[in-house]
Parts: sequence; structure tokens; C-alpha cells
Amino acid sequence: MISEKKCKDCGKVKAAAEFWKRKASPDGLALYCRDCFAQRNSASYRKKQASLGRKTKDFRRRREDPQGMKYCPRCETVKALEDFGNNRSKGSGNSSYCKPCWNTITREHRERRHGSSRNYLLKLRYGLTEEEVRQMTVQQGGVCVICLRAAAKHVDHDHFSGAVRRILCFKCNGALGQFEDDPQRMLLAADYLELRGSQARMLENEFGEPVFRRRTRVELRGLNRVAWGTLGGTSRAGHLHHRYGITESDADRLFELQVGLCGVCSDRPGEHIDHDHGTGAVRGIACTGCNTGMGQFGDDATCLRRAADYVMGELVRTVALPDGTTRLSFTCPDVDPATVPLNGWKPYRDADGERRRGDPSFGRRAGDGFTPLEVLVREIVARSGASGGSAVSGASARS
Repeated sequence: MISEKKCKDCGKVKAAAEFWKRKASPDGLALYCRDCFAQRNSASYRKKQASLGRKTKDFRRRREDPQGMKYCPRCETVKALEDFGNNRSKGSGNSSYCKPCWNTITREHRERRHGSSRNYLLKLRYGLTEEEVRQMTVQQGGVCVICLRAAAKHVDHDHFSGAVRRILCFKCNGALGQFEDDPQRMLLAADYLELRGSQARMLENEFGEPVFRRRTRVELRGLNRVAWGTLGGTSRAGHLHHRYGITESDADRLFELQVGLCGVCSDRPGEHIDHDHGTGAVRGIACTGCNTGMGQFGDDATCLRRAADYVMGELVRTVALPDGTTRLSFTCPDVDPATVPLNGWKPYRDADGERRRGDPSFGRRAGDGFTPLEVLVREIVARSGASGGSAVSGASARS
């Protein structure tokens, strides 16, 4: 077996590995080295394409990249294989372009076919175009239909049916997810914040107040060293002491009073101390979803009640106009969203909040001859059906 051979085209003596195999040759190797063979094939191919009137790219020699490296033809750089994505359709198992170039190519492709990446994602996730979302935002006056405070920027949809509901702000959209689109939990949270629920009554029976007040300096005197961990205390004790003004025994007692359950929904384990950010008073121990959801709604009972009606499809209504057109309505007293600037919703929001707080049924079923208690029970049953939950568990938690 020969180790070297001379190429008939370039006349250079090269290693046998630089020649392709050829059974017809006495030595079993091709007459031309690999580079010259490629040049010959390229010339033949381009001559044929030119006779057919077709244009071809310039000839590019085959690259020999170092082990563990790969060439990206877009940025024309040799990079490590870790800089390339996976592609099982390729023999090498890697994509043709490095990750930054692949992202750029993908973005350009989306913009060319769909107008923009946002338009592509809207069509992919919700079946809406960017223009349709813009029209929906204009219809609701550019404001989030739940809080009536922030600009509407995020598409909200029903996670069960996939139907698009309205355009919300970031916080309201996230808060609905924390409450798992459950209107019962939102109504219970509204009463909890206003100290009208079972949690407030339990605290008042135990401590004489609907909240657990922060301990005074005099009451905490002598407990500081333990709370700071110098006499066997824990980091949890220090956190409770500094942030909420209570001790570990206070937190443990509150947890026992709630039977280990969330003070808002009574369905999930209590995990986080919940307090009034204005007064610092502790209201109870809440689960992660209720605690985070109330925080994203700004501890606002009006937002929670509006969100409960929104999830059930009772907040946003279509109003027919005398000229045959329609507009949206999502407050009471009714107002045309197109006539209110983004920062002018406060009086309408306050009036709407008072109306919802005084009448949980909000007039939808109150004029049917039922007593207020019957209206409330019917509302709980209806909201339970809308959320797919049990009316019994929600009613018992509320009582």
C-alpha cells in the first residue's frame, strides 16, 4: 500500500489520504488529489448550468475544521460545537448556523412572512393578528378592564377553552393566573382584605381585633436577643421580628388557629405571612397563590371583585348605540371608554367599587324577586360552576 502519490493536475506529491479511492487504478487511488478533483467537478457543473442559462455560486473549497469546531457560513467564523444548536436531520447533529446567527435568521424569516415577531407569536398563541389586538385595545380605551389604572398590553385568554377574553395590564394578567381563574377565591380575597370574612372574625374572637397587631417595643423587650439568634433563636425568628413585629410563637399560634390552611381560600396550605403594607398589621397566613395574587392586584378589593366578574364574563358588556354601532362597557355607572383618558378613570373606578362592595350580585340577578341571601347563594353556585370547583367548599370557607 503506497503512502504518497503525485497528482496529475497540480503535480504535487501528497499523502495517500489526500486522494479518493478508485478501484480502476492499479494503486486503488484516484488520478487527482481531492482539491483538484473538486475543481474539476466544479468546472463541469458550472459549465453545464451556464449552458442552461442558470447562475451558480462561486466555488468554495471544502473546509477542514479542527476537532470540536464548526464553521458558521453567516458570520464566517469557526466556533466551538457548543455554540451551535441541535439538529437531528444533519449528519453532524448540529445546525448549520451558530445560535446568534440562527436567532437572527429566524427573526428575519418571521418578519418577512408575518410582519413582526409579535405578530407571529400572537397568531401562534391566540389566533389573533397584531392589528386585531390593537383594535381590541382601542375599543376598551387603552386601559386594563380590571384595574382601570394601567395601560392594556397583554392578551388574556381562558386556559380551558383557549378563547381570548380582553387585553389586560401585566399585573392583572399575572394575578388571574395566581388565583387560577377561580372567581370564588377572588371574592373571598376581597372580603379578606376588607376584614369582612371568616379570617377576620376568627381573629376578633381570639384577640379582640380583626388583625394581629405588631408588638410594641415594650412587648418585644427581652425577646430581641432570642429573635436575633444569639440565645438559640433562628433566622426565621429574626425575619418575623424585623418585618412583621411578631415572634415565632405568634406565627405558630396563628398557623394553629387556621388549622394549617390558607386564611383566604381555606383550600391550600398556609405558607406566607400576609400583612397590611400600610399599617403593618398581620391579617393571617396565606397560600402562595392567594398571597401573590392579592399583591399583584395591589391588595385592592375592588380589583378582586371586578376580576371575579371578568372571569365569569359579566364585567365587559357590549352596548348598542342609536346609530346601529356598538361599544364596550365595563363600569357602573356606565361610561364610554373612548371618552375617558388613561389617567381619568379614578372617579368611575371608585363609584364602581362602592357599587360592587354594597351589592355582590351587582344588579344582574337582584331584580328577580330574591332576597339578598338567596341572591348571594345563587351567585356562589354560579361562580362555582364557572370555575369548575365546588360550591360547598367555597361557602364553608366564607362562613
